[in-house]
Amino acid sequence: MMPLSFAETGRTQIIKRIGGSPEVKKHLEDLGFHVGGEVCVVNALNGNLIVSVKDCRVAVSRELASKIMI
Repeated sequence: MMPLSFAETGRTQIIKRIGGSPEVKKHLEDLGFHVGGEVCVVNALNGNLIVSVKDCRVAVSRELASKIMI
């Protein structure tokens, strides 16, 4: 298990755990990140990650990405 921030670009991963405070977990759920769901890092730009989740592309900071374990 490793944080999403270390994921290989272009490879689909399965979310195994979401950490952080209840507010952070709720925010990530609202963006479409759920345990068991698929996520793919599309690109990394200036410390942020562009990820594909639930047929949408979302930008998340490396700090938030480090709370998503794959």
